[in-house]
Amino acid sequence: MTAAETLADIHALIEKAAKLAGRKPDVTLVAVSKTFDAEDIRPLLEAGQRVFGENRVQEAAAKWPALRDAFPGVELHLVGQLQSNKAAEAVALFDVIHSLDRSSLVAALAKAMAVSGRRVPCFVQVNIGDEAQKGGVAINDLPALLAEARAAEIPLAGLMCVPPADKEPAPYFALLAKLAARHGLTGLSMGMSSDFETAVQLGATHVRIGSALFGTRETH
Repeated sequence: MTAAETLADIHALIEKAAKLAGRKPDVTLVAVSKTFDAEDIRPLLEAGQRVFGENRVQEAAAKWPALRDAFPGVELHLVGQLQSNKAAEAVALFDVIHSLDRSSLVAALAKAMAVSGRRVPCFVQVNIGDEAQKGGVAINDLPALLAEARAAEIPLAGLMCVPPADKEPAPYFALLAKLAARHGLTGLSMGMSSDFETAVQLGATHVRIGSALFGTRETH
C-alpha cells in the first residue's frame, strides 16, 4: 500500500469509530515518526499529513528543519518524555508538548516560554495505570500540577496517557476523559496504533500513531 492509501485507511477507521460513538471525527492524527529517517517520512508528507510526533528533542532537531522547509505547515509534537534541561530546545522546536508531568518541568518550560516568547500548548501526562516504570503525574497529584501550570501561564492543551500494555485500555481512556472534564480540559491525547479506535470512541482529540503508518520500527 502507498502512504496515501495507508493514511486514508487510518482516517476511515477514525471516522467509523467516531460515528459509532455519536461524535464528530474531529481527531488530530499525530504521525509518530520517531526512529524514522527523512526519506521514510517524506511519502506521508507528500500524501498531505502535516502533524508529526517525535520522542526525542535531538532526533527531531536533526531531521525536521529541512523537512519543514520543503513542506510548509508542519506541526511538530513532542510525544516522549522531556528532561528539564531540554525545555528551551523543546519550546523552540515543537508546537505542542504531550509530556508535562512534574513540577520541575513546569518551572523549566515556563522559563523557556518567557525567554523565547513562544507559548507552546502542553498536555499533562497522567500515569493512568499507576505504573512505576512510566512517566506521568499520579492521579492524586494531578490537581496540584494543573494549578502550578496555570499559575505559570503554560497553555494547557489537555491530558495525555499511555494505558498499561497488558490490559484492556477502555477503562483507562474513560478515566482520563473523566479527569479532563473534572478539570475543565477538552483535549485528550490517547490512543496509539493498537487501540486508537477505542480511544476515539471514548473521546480522544489526538491519537498518536506510529507503526500503523510507518510499519515496524527499527531500534536504535
